[in-house]
Parts: sequence; structure tokens; C-alpha cells
Amino acid sequence: MQKILVVVAALLTFSASALLAAPLVAKPEEAFKKSFPTIKVDAFTEGPVAGSYEVTTGAEIIFYFPEKDLLFAGNIFNKEFKNLVEEKKQALRAKKQAEALQMLKDLPLGDAVKVGNGPKKVIEFTDPDCPYCRRASEALKNRTDITRYVFLTPLAHPNAINKVHYILSAKDQEAAYHEMMAGKPLPDPKASFSMEVKVKAQEYLSIARSMGIDGTPTFFINGQQVVGADMEKIDALLK
Repeated sequence: MQKILVVVAALLTFSASALLAAPLVAKPEEAFKKSFPTIKVDAFTEGPVAGSYEVTTGAEIIFYFPEKDLLFAGNIFNKEFKNLVEEKKQALRAKKQAEALQMLKDLPLGDAVKVGNGPKKVIEFTDPDCPYCRRASEALKNRTDITRYVFLTPLAHPNAINKVHYILSAKDQEAAYHEMMAGKPLPDPKASFSMEVKVKAQEYLSIARSMGIDGTPTFFINGQQVVGADMEKIDALLK
């Protein structure tokens, strides 16, 4: 009997040691953030498919499968062929747009690049390397009835940040803006820019992200948001 008790005690001691030594299994959200640290997580919930998790990032929805450490993006339909993912995305976009409109009154327009001197106000988030941004800029270029407050936000073209620095460091920012939006190359590709200019460029990006802006060009005219170079809608709002 004594031998049996000794064996049982030894087994219990071994089991306790094994539990203490065993690695802790990361929680799904922690595993996601470790594997994909550059993706901002706004919401993390159980997904519609067993073993999946729904990740909301900005106005986008992706799905994470921790077992394989994989991400999936796409649509999910129910038996009535209702697109469940697109419904949620539309709701997110509507919410982000409403939040962005609320934030307009606090925008530091004095820090924006000012283009034009007309009575009508246009707030613009744009990218010097975006072809749609350039198209919109060209369409607005000759209007004398607007003042554009431009926040340079190269969201899809990060290499355009040097063009942003060039515009912000120019004595005539409006002229430099038109140069870059016309597709002209940087006068000095190896030019160095001040820390103040670089900080301001990052502030532009932070403002755009805080307002949920994830595409350029984006305009705010008369309290309404226009995403893309929708010149018909822009012209209608400016009438």
C-alpha cells in the first residue's frame, strides 16, 4: 500500500510539473495580433464558420483561422443568397462616414495646403500618385469659385510621401501641389526634408485614418462626403 501511495504521489508531482512547463496556448486575438501586427483591429468576434474569427479593420471585414494561422477575405451568403459580409461593410461605411462628418468641424484647416481663393469650401484628401486624384484635381484646377483645403494622404502609394514632403516644404505650396498632381517628377529626388515637414505629413495620414478614410480622393463639400473622382456629384454639390 505504501508503495502504491509513493507511485501515485510521484505521478501527481510529474503531472503538476508538466502543466507548469507546458506552453500556454495563445488566445485567438493575441495570436492574430502576433502574426499580423500591421493590421489594426477594431473588433474581434467569433466568425460565422466554425473555428473562424471575424476581424473588423476600418470599414473592412476579414476572417482569421487560428488553427492554420491564415486570413481569408471574401463574401459569405446565406441560403437566401443574402451577402452577409457586404451588409456589414455597408453598415460600417455608413458609421464611418457619419463619424467623419462629425469630425469636420475640428479639422485643422489652417494646416492644410490651400489651393484657390473662392467662396465655396472643398476639403480634399488626396494622393499625388493616384490617377483618380489627378483626374479630379485637373477637373477642379480652373474653378475660381472654390477654396480647396488639401490633406495629402498617399494611402495606396506610400512612395509618394517624398512628393508630400516636397509640397509641404515649398514656399509656394499651391504651385508645388499642381506640379506633383500634374505628374511631374521631383526636382531633386535625393533632397532631404525637415523633421517638421515629415511630422506634418504623418499628421495628415493620422487625420485621414481617424476619420475612417481609406481611399483617395475623398472630398467633403457642404457637409457631404464624396469618395472617388465623381465629378458629376462634386459639380452638383458646388452649384
